[in-house]
Amino acid sequence: MSSTWREARDGLSDISPALVACVPIGLLYGALSAGKGLSLAETALMSMSVFAGGAQFAAVEIWRTPAPVAVLAFSTLLINLRHVLMSASLAPKTGGWASWQRFLGFYVLADENWAMAERRAARQPLTPAYFFGAIVPFYCGWVVFSGLGAVAGSFLGDPKRIGADFAFTALFIGLVAGFWKGRSTAITVVASAVASAGAYWLFGPPWHVAAGAVAGIAAAAVTWRPEGERA
Repeated sequence: MSSTWREARDGLSDISPALVACVPIGLLYGALSAGKGLSLAETALMSMSVFAGGAQFAAVEIWRTPAPVAVLAFSTLLINLRHVLMSASLAPKTGGWASWQRFLGFYVLADENWAMAERRAARQPLTPAYFFGAIVPFYCGWVVFSGLGAVAGSFLGDPKRIGADFAFTALFIGLVAGFWKGRSTAITVVASAVASAGAYWLFGPPWHVAAGAVAGIAAAAVTWRPEGERA
């Protein structure tokens, strides 16, 4: 097996838990979209072009006819500002990629494949084969299952009955645990969680996303120490 195929296979293997988790969430998003009056084509097109679960759920939540374009654009921008930070963190690790690979890769960047890429880069060079081996099936899965949700939404029932709404939450807990580096990690996670929960309680979505990101970055900056001094 060539190194390229081996890297792609590793990417697919690492993204598999996230791919499983996206099944109920994609179905739920599709069902909610259909309930708001979006067609199958519109639901699938949003998944293909936006490819951001949090932003898509926020958009569907405030969707009405006629669509409040300014509010939708602002909410999506606020929720997805974290992608600027994620892209910046991966930029030095993708310096050897072709320009089109970086452009396309960062366009389809998501929390899950960003976390997988960071973890991979901590152990060995991050290759396009690994990155796209992870993101292509994840991207396709999100589009397909959101489309299926739009078609079969009325038959799905409430996903909370079987705990499907907790799938991505459990996945993110696992991703955070994989980045654990001692006390500094705990401080960053707690600061982000407290700020996010407080903003959600006081202002509601989508402000909690930005609040958690800013608090986490600030805590990481304050507690940062050289590698040899970390607890």
